[in-house]
Amino acid sequence: MSNYSSSGMSQNMALKLKAAKKLLIFLGKSVLALVEAVVFVIIPKPRKNVAGEIVLITGAGSGLGRLLALKFAQLGSVLVLWDISQESNEETCKMAVEAGATRVYAYTCDCSRKEEIYRVANQVKKEVGDASILINNAGIVTGRKFMDCPDELIEKSLDVNFKSHIWTYKAFLPAMIANNRGHLVCISSSAGLIGMNGLADYCASKFAAYGFAESIFLESFTKGQNGIKTTIVCPFFIKTGMFDGCTTGCPSLLPILEPEYAVRKIVDAILQENMYLYMPKFIYFIVFLKSFLPLKLGLLLGEYLGAFNLMDGFTGAKKKN
Repeated sequence: MSNYSSSGMSQNMALKLKAAKKLLIFLGKSVLALVEAVVFVIIPKPRKNVAGEIVLITGAGSGLGRLLALKFAQLGSVLVLWDISQESNEETCKMAVEAGATRVYAYTCDCSRKEEIYRVANQVKKEVGDASILINNAGIVTGRKFMDCPDELIEKSLDVNFKSHIWTYKAFLPAMIANNRGHLVCISSSAGLIGMNGLADYCASKFAAYGFAESIFLESFTKGQNGIKTTIVCPFFIKTGMFDGCTTGCPSLLPILEPEYAVRKIVDAILQENMYLYMPKFIYFIVFLKSFLPLKLGLLLGEYLGAFNLMDGFTGAKKKN
């Protein structure tokens, strides 16, 4: 009986020592992580060099995608531009060359169709190479209340805003995993953090895109693939035409963003390998408040900010033809 007790006590002591060691390692790493975070607040992270990197941008024919293409052109990247509109995409291609890009490739691709994404991705890999920076930017807005939105529009919203991310990852992530190197950029939305009146299908797609990108990052992290970076972007409305007619009830806190400002912040986040980017900064505060405010108080705040009427004047982007 005595031997059994001493053996049990030694096992218990060993478990306690193991737990204490694990706790000390966790606390030590946590302190280092906090110090690093504070240092990078004071001194910005060094920006990585993307000259010669193959940057694939979906939805590059207009708006945010076009401006991102022009910015990466100035940085010396090899550009692979995808858009459903051949004419618009070729216009972006010309503008990118004028902005300094030496290698630009334009591909017509309907990102709502899995088979087309795979087909064009294979063409890119044969003709250009594997994308080292993948920017999933293509998006659509129906702007209709849930019960007024036809099923086919809801499905297309999910296909373009979310499912296309899955298929582009499937196409280009294997090479990143093999090289333990790459950067995945998800253009989500503040509507991917907080539900918005009149944007049910859009919110669903952007919440899904956010969760998907975050989950794939964690898969890479747990496998030790630290060379694969992720940036998730959640902006408020941007003046690109997609949300024409929308208003903000509190422009001092929730301004409709200027495209040039948004692109500058996005590119900086990519170059500094930041995981999250919310714009404007007030979005961080809203997400924080959402986690603990009583429902009625949260609704009152939403009414005060005019958050329930943002889509009342929505007209959407006007088509050229």
